[in-house]
Amino acid sequence: MDKVRFGIIGIGTMGSQHATNLFKGNVPDACLGAVADIDVNRLAWAKESFGEGVSRFATADELIASGTVDAVIIATPHYFHPPIAIKAFEAGLNVSPEKPAGVYTTAGREMNEAAKKSGKVFGIMYSTRPNPYYEAMRKVVQDGTLGEIRRINWIITNWYRPQSYYDSGSWRATWQGEGGGVLLNQCPHNLDLWQWVTGMMPKRVRGFCYYGKMHNIEVEDDVTAYVEYENGATGVFVTSTSDTPGTNRFEITGDMGKMVGEDGKITLTLNEMSEREFNATWTGGFGSPKHTTREVTYEGKPGEHVAIMTNFTRAILYGDELIAPGYEGIKGLTISNAIHLSSWLDDWVELPLDEDLFYNMLQERIKNSKFQKKTNAQILWAPGSYGN
Repeated sequence: MDKVRFGIIGIGTMGSQHATNLFKGNVPDACLGAVADIDVNRLAWAKESFGEGVSRFATADELIASGTVDAVIIATPHYFHPPIAIKAFEAGLNVSPEKPAGVYTTAGREMNEAAKKSGKVFGIMYSTRPNPYYEAMRKVVQDGTLGEIRRINWIITNWYRPQSYYDSGSWRATWQGEGGGVLLNQCPHNLDLWQWVTGMMPKRVRGFCYYGKMHNIEVEDDVTAYVEYENGATGVFVTSTSDTPGTNRFEITGDMGKMVGEDGKITLTLNEMSEREFNATWTGGFGSPKHTTREVTYEGKPGEHVAIMTNFTRAILYGDELIAPGYEGIKGLTISNAIHLSSWLDDWVELPLDEDLFYNMLQERIKNSKFQKKTNAQILWAPGSYGN
């Protein structure tokens, strides 16, 4: 194989970007082989944009069975990521779904098992991982510079969305169509980075979700979550789609100091001795360890989607290590599910997650929904609907 032929399933907002990048040759050793969407208008757009050389299909199943591609990128509404991925793996294709790795972890786990059984390359479109900013923060933690982690706080409220955004499609911001709000749509990247940068998954979660607090939607648009880790560390995650201007401040504290990432700047403040050593030896009453502050420098620009697709292509052709292995998609989804479940139960949720309980409570919300969605566009959610 000289080039990887990609099929894009779902050519809405994100899928059309992926297709265009491939068609323009922005991904080395890759080309656009086919697209699929049930919306005839999107297929007409694809014909006009890419010509007859790129095959067009009305369903994912047709594209997968066509033999025209070696790999697929799944850019459909969230519920469809795992079932389409499983079919693609069974057909012997390499697979990279968009974020998130589904809506509930049981489906994500089934997708992981299908990937393992197939032996094919499995990535996920976590496009913020190849960002030098987050890579630099991760290196500081992984190098042990901060010592033992004590606290992990992220205020990520610069996800502002006006009502017209939610009104742009009937599947958006509904339990049936999207499976959640800010946690499932905007924050999968952040929840992934939260555990990827720190290398830590919480052991229990207490979530507070506010549903339709500032928008006419039935899912969450304001969230605060408190988590605890196995080593005694704690964390807080705050997000919203109604704060403007919002904040993006990621702070990690250890016994040797703290690191703060905000507005693209990383500040590292390190103690001359660990807090534990100072606490055990200091006899002067008031006092604290002496410390120094410096900025962590990093080079390069965010690679985003093209970097992920390039890496995925090289993994297929040359066996390169994946930046964002698809198997890891379930980690951020687990945190998301746990926050929701805790909010529904009004109680702590322990990890490993009770996956069946989450699924059943989600189905109750879908079944009992009385929400009437008004939209400004006829983008309907239905099996096979790939608008994004």
